[in-house]
Amino acid sequence: MTTTLPQATIAALARELYDARKSRTPLRHFSQRHPTMTIDDGYAIQRAWVALELADGRIVKGRKIGLTSRAMQQASQITEPDYAPLMDDMFFDNGADIPFTRFIAPRVEVELAFILGKPLRGPGVTLFDVLSAADYVTPAIEIIDSRIEQFDRETKAMRKVFDTISDFAANAGIVLGGRPVRPMDVDLRWVGALLHKNGVIEESGLAAAVLNHPANGVAWLANKIAPHGEQLNAGDVVLAGSFTRPTNAVAGDSFHADYGPLGSVAFRFA
Repeated sequence: MTTTLPQATIAALARELYDARKSRTPLRHFSQRHPTMTIDDGYAIQRAWVALELADGRIVKGRKIGLTSRAMQQASQITEPDYAPLMDDMFFDNGADIPFTRFIAPRVEVELAFILGKPLRGPGVTLFDVLSAADYVTPAIEIIDSRIEQFDRETKAMRKVFDTISDFAANAGIVLGGRPVRPMDVDLRWVGALLHKNGVIEESGLAAAVLNHPANGVAWLANKIAPHGEQLNAGDVVLAGSFTRPTNAVAGDSFHADYGPLGSVAFRFA
């Protein structure tokens, strides 16, 4: 790992994020305060924050993969996706009223979720290993949020990828729904979705936008975390990456993601 920040600084920044999530008070960019910050620093801060959540009794129920589309990677000036854990208190029921006060500046993305029946441990995990290990794939909506400001309050500069990685890769909530399918029963590349906000279609997309096949992201993740002695476990929920742009939300907004033959996912910010 190529970390530049002292361990004490990493621990202090993780505590800031932990507090910001609870108080719903956004932080200014870490990368502005620490210009030498690296991607490895971002993941080190993320792991330290996870440790604080685990100490509170939270449970890791899976992982999310972000920045999977070429456009998002170019915008973030990186050449690969990012990732973060899904904690048990980030899961919400399909059709539920979700308290808007749980978030700072939530946005909504459309994704597929892989539910693993067998573990995946890199290196060398392939798309075919993922399709074999997944019990089923199901429609999902991810709620992303910004404990670190997306745009700096004064300079209006966009946050760096190091900030996003520190900030749980922006994940904040997940809603599973629709019709679960076995991964070989449909061509996952051609799974499409229409995202409605308050009855109006805001976004649409195909799952092939995620690295040409959504299972490619899961394989990438299993291989990426292997050097840290980590693996994807049986029972894990893995969000494979968004195939629409994020859609902004305010209190009272209703969202409905129509996956056609695979059903739908819906909720309202109450």
